[in-house]
Amino acid sequence: MFDLLARVFGREESSKTVAKERLRLVLVHDRTSLSPETLEHLKDDLIRVISEYLEIDDHGFRVDVARQDDSMALVANIPVKWVKRPAP
Repeated sequence: MFDLLARVFGREESSKTVAKERLRLVLVHDRTSLSPETLEHLKDDLIRVISEYLEIDDHGFRVDVARQDDSMALVANIPVKWVKRPAP
């Protein structure tokens, strides 16, 4: 996902940032039964759907899965720039 955003917005990510994101995905995978690919697809889908209603900052968008005992929670940090007006 970050590769796509970097190409779209013309920003290159440092290898440190890429490595940090990959490590985060591996840790999430270890804590849940979600593969890193599944988590990336989930993030992409969330961005696509939320973007229909809100203008969001894709670069600050974070999705994590927290697990405690027998429960799991999806935690999303979604910086909202503004609410889009519905089409008439």
